[in-house]
Amino acid sequence: MRLKLVPENTSIRFFRRWQLTFGASAVAVVGSILMLLVMGLNFGIDFRGGTTIRTESTTPVDVGAYRSAIQPLDLGDVSITEVFDPTFRADQHVAMIRIQAQEGQEAVPAEVVKAVEEALRSVDPAIRFTSVESVGPKVSGELIRAAVIAVVLANLAVLFYIWLRFEWQFAVGAVAALVHDVVVTLGIFSLFQIRFDLSIIAALLTIVGYSLNDTVVIFDRVRENLQKYKKMPLEELLDLSINETLSRTLMTSVTTLIALIALLVLGGDVIRGFVFAMTWGVIVGTYSTVFVATKILLWLGVKRDWSKPDQSAGTRFADAGS
Repeated sequence: MRLKLVPENTSIRFFRRWQLTFGASAVAVVGSILMLLVMGLNFGIDFRGGTTIRTESTTPVDVGAYRSAIQPLDLGDVSITEVFDPTFRADQHVAMIRIQAQEGQEAVPAEVVKAVEEALRSVDPAIRFTSVESVGPKVSGELIRAAVIAVVLANLAVLFYIWLRFEWQFAVGAVAALVHDVVVTLGIFSLFQIRFDLSIIAALLTIVGYSLNDTVVIFDRVRENLQKYKKMPLEELLDLSINETLSRTLMTSVTTLIALIALLVLGGDVIRGFVFAMTWGVIVGTYSTVFVATKILLWLGVKRDWSKPDQSAGTRFADAGS
């Protein structure tokens, strides 16, 4: 027997209560923007500046013991990661400790660095401190700008790709769904004040790619059905296309979520923010593909006869992506 998440030949009417689903998305986007304006994001060391201490020891790194030793110093955002490299000796154990800059200071003071070193020596007397590097506010500001540019360029690239492959109406729907996913994800990070660093930017870009994959699968089926059912009302055709790809969409999302939830529970503090962003992104990305991208497409309308080129519909490059 094959596992089936949904029955064959489903006939769910996804647009029956579109006011509720689309309204919920609009409220989520507006609420997320307000949350970002009022509460902002809890920027990590990458964006706020701070100090990175590199350690080396002949004994294995115990991240939990390191964290417990540093915690009484009340230094705020402290990230501890073990460094792996095939060139290391068998008895060479390296860790990176990143401490955020304190309020009103450009870097962590020397006395704080010394206190951290003493705390770590109490855990491992053989520990050595091979380097101490600081990231100032100027570099952090440049990272923020680079991160924003990366996300914007990713969305513009998606807009151009979908326009070439389908029509401009499909492109607008796809990008609306991607913007929805990114903004709502940022809103969740703002609401719960989850640490926001460069790994989250990587997660956002991954979400863009994941959501786009789902959207293109449904849009491909829409294009096939537009040629197949030339007289069918567009709303019914979109419902049919979503139902025909529903099993594939849910199977992809569920299998991805299984791996992500395992990482969320067992992966530890270092990757928890990244995995949470990915988990939330898969859920909201699947939702927006079905309820946002296709609804925008329904509003804008599409050309029904793909056998006849329509220069005014933005389809003169429709075959470029086929």
